[in-house]
Amino acid sequence: LNVTWHPQNMAVPFCCRRIASCHLISPRSPAATFSNKVTTRSNNMAEAGGSTMPTDEGMALYLKAGPNPSSIGDCPFAHYVRIVLAETKTPYEAIPCNKETKPKWLIENHNGALPALRHSNRCIVESDVIADYVNSLNNACGEVPKGEETEEKEAKQVTDGFFPAMAKYMKHTPDGDDDDEKLKCNLEAVLQRFETYLTRDGRKGPFWVGDGMVWTMLDCSLVPKLYHMKVGLKNFKKDAVDLEKDYPGLASYVAAALDRESVKDTLYPEETVVWGWSNARL
Repeated sequence: LNVTWHPQNMAVPFCCRRIASCHLISPRSPAATFSNKVTTRSNNMAEAGGSTMPTDEGMALYLKAGPNPSSIGDCPFAHYVRIVLAETKTPYEAIPCNKETKPKWLIENHNGALPALRHSNRCIVESDVIADYVNSLNNACGEVPKGEETEEKEAKQVTDGFFPAMAKYMKHTPDGDDDDEKLKCNLEAVLQRFETYLTRDGRKGPFWVGDGMVWTMLDCSLVPKLYHMKVGLKNFKKDAVDLEKDYPGLASYVAAALDRESVKDTLYPEETVVWGWSNARL
């Protein structure tokens, strides 16, 4: 059985092309033993030169490398996947990649898209597809909830346009010119929508969907992007957008989310975020 799915590509500013593709060589559901164990190693040139997709039984996440080629980089989409892996206590090997060390099979079969999850005979790319796959496995902690259908749909609609607006503002130079102010206003319009959603009547908990009582897949996806915004505002925009003052509900959400164990365990340093956006601002 060979299945390949390619919906429309979605561009991202500095990270990786998000191409949804699932290549299944075997219909067999792979068995796995689950724990909190995560291994990180550098990709090597011998593997990078191989054209055949690996078929071993382990799980490996290929993701953007940091300033040190052996370190995990700043891709928020890979971070989303790693949070889901941490929440479900799924063991995996993290393999940072750059242009020189991407495996040949990944380039040939999936256009080099990152993040990419290799599990037994499968290679899956596009963060939402990977996260859903990991979440569907029979792991130690069960699935990360998605929330009630209507509430989840509303919660997703609130986040529409956030990452593009944030990315355009972060990438823009020179900081503080007229175009920069327009981009800031566009981002602030989205943040005001966030604030209204998070402070509406009926909210009880600190998380995103519905009444905020349950951590969901949408939290796993949104938090890495908000972390990028928080670091970028401080380091590039001189805190031109004051979350604490102007968006206290959002600031509280960010603080609570960044304090969650799965997020803390997978968080890369602020310096790595600065490095990534600095490259995008050239």
